Amino acid sequence: NEIKMAVIARYPCRPKILLYLMLCISSLYQNGLILSDAASDNNDDSSAGEVYAYHPAEFVTSYRSFRNELAEASVDDTTCKDPTVNKRKVSRKKLTVAAVQMRSSSNSSENKNDAKSFFERATSAVERAVVEHNATLVLLQELFLGPYFCQSQDERLFALAEISDENPFLTAMRELAERLQVVLPISMYERKNNAYYNSVVMIDADGSILGTYRKSHIPDGTGYQEKFYFTPGDTGFRVFKTAVGNVGVGICWDQWFPEAARAMALQGADVLLYPTAIGSEPQDPTLDSADHWQRVMQGHAASNMVPVVASNRVGTEVLLNEDGTEKQRITFYGRSFITDETGKMVAEASGGSSVDIISYEIDSEKNRAVRVAWGLFRDRRPELYGILQTKDGVTKL
Repeated sequence: NEIKMAVIARYPCRPKILLYLMLCISSLYQNGLILSDAASDNNDDSSAGEVYAYHPAEFVTSYRSFRNELAEASVDDTTCKDPTVNKRKVSRKKLTVAAVQMRSSSNSSENKNDAKSFFERATSAVERAVVEHNATLVLLQELFLGPYFCQSQDERLFALAEISDENPFLTAMRELAERLQVVLPISMYERKNNAYYNSVVMIDADGSILGTYRKSHIPDGTGYQEKFYFTPGDTGFRVFKTAVGNVGVGICWDQWFPEAARAMALQGADVLLYPTAIGSEPQDPTLDSADHWQRVMQGHAASNMVPVVASNRVGTEVLLNEDGTEKQRITFYGRSFITDETGKMVAEASGGSSVDIISYEIDSEKNRAVRVAWGLFRDRRPELYGILQTKDGVTKL
């Protein structure tokens, strides 16, 4: 992976040289002469059992420090400015989606609170998804820039929120999307005046921002105290017309609500994306919702005849008290997956590596034709569904 990054930095605006060298590198690791990141991770059993422990205050300090570093950095030298550069072609007829699953970990104990490592691992994973999987859309997990910080209520963590227009992480991701010609739905903790949202910003393959979706359903329970941090979203369910197709996105708890999936399907979504952070329940360690979690989204795919992509984090994250003792932990179960339009699972992350990437090619035009032929949307009776506008089955809102 370091070789690939070096090649990209050396020849950013030489697409033919870049493609040739990438093919050479791929051939080397396919023949066992060098190991890919995935092969290295899968051979490293220690990563699967690693526990990531963090102090909220220390992570906030790390985050703000790296944020300022990014904000002050000059324009990336790898940005291609030559208008004659032949960029790879992306098509709305077929899209290759990739889901990234990352374990919260660091290369050394002294960097465990370093937000920079989260960011660099995410951008490296996007590079790998494009180069190794030919992905035209890459989904990263929910709040991938750090540990899942909603385990308990700590007002210091509001400092992680960013104003979209002033977010240097978003700027860096826009440059990455443009350089790689890839669509990137970016999960972020968004601040808008006095409101704080769990959001996804949709970046198109040319680096432009198509809009923002704000999480509609906000959970509240032991270990998942999101109502303390997030305002319920006000955007409604959205579908973005990207260079590779119509993309609908929900966030984590949204995935349990069939109304959200149907709303996006009605707007013409070619694929439904769900960046996620879900795992064990601290109040009941015996509860395992992983199978249920997958089945509910497979149901969305089947009932709407639209493929689903879910990216979850994996591994154990331990929240520490001020004195360094354990306060609480969650083991995120990973199991990121992709379905076809019938709900059949076509790819699932293994969970054994620190970074896992899965992919699948979607034929959007073919799916649309099959969906129309089934008549599911033709035979809907929305005039009979008024009860869905109630909470108690009686009183309309």
